[in-house]
Amino acid sequence: MDLKIIENVRIPLSGDEVQAAAVWIRSGKIARVELGESTRPSGEYERIDGNGCLLIPGMIDVHIHGANGFDMMDGSEESIQEVSRACAATGCTSFLATSVSSSMEDLLAMIRSVKRVVGNETGARIAGLHLEGPYLNPKRKGMQNEKFLRHPDLEEMELVFREAEGLIKMVTIAPELPGGMELIAYLREKDVVIAIAHSDATYEEAKQAFEAGASHVTHCFNGMRPIHHRDPGVVVAAFEEAHVSLQAIVDGIHLHPAIVRMMHRLKGADGMVLITDALQAMGLGDGEYIFGGHQVQVVDGVARLKDGTLASSTVTMNEALRLAVEAGIPLSDGVRMASATPARILGLDNLGSLATGYDADLVLLNDRFEVEWTMINGELFRV
Repeated sequence: MDLKIIENVRIPLSGDEVQAAAVWIRSGKIARVELGESTRPSGEYERIDGNGCLLIPGMIDVHIHGANGFDMMDGSEESIQEVSRACAATGCTSFLATSVSSSMEDLLAMIRSVKRVVGNETGARIAGLHLEGPYLNPKRKGMQNEKFLRHPDLEEMELVFREAEGLIKMVTIAPELPGGMELIAYLREKDVVIAIAHSDATYEEAKQAFEAGASHVTHCFNGMRPIHHRDPGVVVAAFEEAHVSLQAIVDGIHLHPAIVRMMHRLKGADGMVLITDALQAMGLGDGEYIFGGHQVQVVDGVARLKDGTLASSTVTMNEALRLAVEAGIPLSDGVRMASATPARILGLDNLGSLATGYDADLVLLNDRFEVEWTMINGELFRV
């Protein structure tokens, strides 16, 4: 049957308000959204009972490195597919496969593995690549491996873009490095999202980068010059620029809830994006891992290097949404930050909304924000 009707669900409206609804799906697209009592078609259709749960647009993670013990930097298709499945199981229907700073050989291997999987994903769809590095500042390296950090090299970048064949959608850089502004000009021509992080840029340097074409801040507050009343840095510069959006790792570790609320007050749901920044420990939990060439220990769900440096996260998108709401973000805004806003930033015009004509990428969440099922392109992916 071509027609599916998801009945007995609640959908977010504004603030924390929800409304009983039914959603009609035809040929992988949302054909109708009915509030209140739903009508029944005369012909045959497949009925899907939502059991009164919350139905939201599929979430989009613009920053994820691994899951379920698999690191996407290992160059294998298996790792990409495992992350695709893990994303789908946790309410994420599209994602950017994200690199860490590495050798050129390892970066190209990762890109090739992603290319082989695109279009054949077994779970969430790959929306493209996010290159986090290697043009980052050692002073703010965080968990990035310093031996792979280097100054921007346009010839090297051109090689990477040729190999990626249009898949690169976001690049995170430190604009204050020698050649940083030239790199921004190059990336602007490539029409990718230019993000700042692992950066010691001053307020003035960040403003210059934003004026030149940078429009995003990766894992805001983490891996950058902190705010000081005489040295405001990247974060304050980003707050002042209306076109600049911010990533937030809402895991209860990387950002205090008060900071999450402040980011939301200053940027709103249209300027803030929930991410996982997850490493391969996502889905497995505590233990020892190798990530970015470092030994990482996860204790009580928190990943750190031996020196105590935070090393990505283990949070999932559904958990990030729950924690955002618990921090005081209205439900509708939290959903927007996880779906519509990343879709808009990436130019995915067919994703991120419960509206007629959009792709039927949907997630059903219970009252604890646990995923009951995920729908991708109108087909159920059961957890």
